[in-house]
Amino acid sequence: MTSPAVPPITEDDIAQYLANTPEFFERHAPLLTSIVLTSQHGQRAVSLIERQAEMLRDKIKALEARIVEMVRHGSENAAIAAKVQQWSRQLLAVADPASLVAAVQDGVHAWFDVPKSALRLWDVAPPWADAPWAQDVSEDVRSFASSLTMPFCGPNLGFEAIGWLPQAAQVRSVAMLPLRSGAIDDATQPAFGLLVLASDDPDRFDSTMGTEFLTHMAELASAALTRLRAR
Repeated sequence: MTSPAVPPITEDDIAQYLANTPEFFERHAPLLTSIVLTSQHGQRAVSLIERQAEMLRDKIKALEARIVEMVRHGSENAAIAAKVQQWSRQLLAVADPASLVAAVQDGVHAWFDVPKSALRLWDVAPPWADAPWAQDVSEDVRSFASSLTMPFCGPNLGFEAIGWLPQAAQVRSVAMLPLRSGAIDDATQPAFGLLVLASDDPDRFDSTMGTEFLTHMAELASAALTRLRAR
């Protein structure tokens, strides 16, 4: 009777055996230094232990790079948070409601280095009905602003509100912040304004960027500008 063929041992079989039998290297300790591999950092030969040490060093370097990146992002976020606080203090100090729109836009330029901005409000109180920032707001713009429950960031797609900006034809990226009472994501509250931030740099307001601080800016501006609304 012919014996059944024994399947050949594969590399996976060997790897699984070694993984499941760690005591193998205790019984054959000289192998750890006698096995010679090619270094990851050149063509020189290194022992198995040296190769493992190289791999660990590479992992440590990768972790260090991630930590440095996290610290950098943390520092940047702390700096932006400090600017938002300074802007908040300035807006709270505005005594004359008629100066609020200028205070919002000046703060956007000064604290957040936004090259271009425009702001429009609607349903404002009678004393400000003829103000430039209360004019030329179509129903389409009002509906669009009310539909936003978070800041829109992306390329200039020819939105009507882009026409409010200086040198609008040069704008390549925009962030549009709805202004509404309460939280920005409260769709039950219609928007009473729209704040447009813009840049000639196509990458300044990218569709993949985070919007947490832009949300804070929108809610802060909304709270300040509520004083101009009709009661």
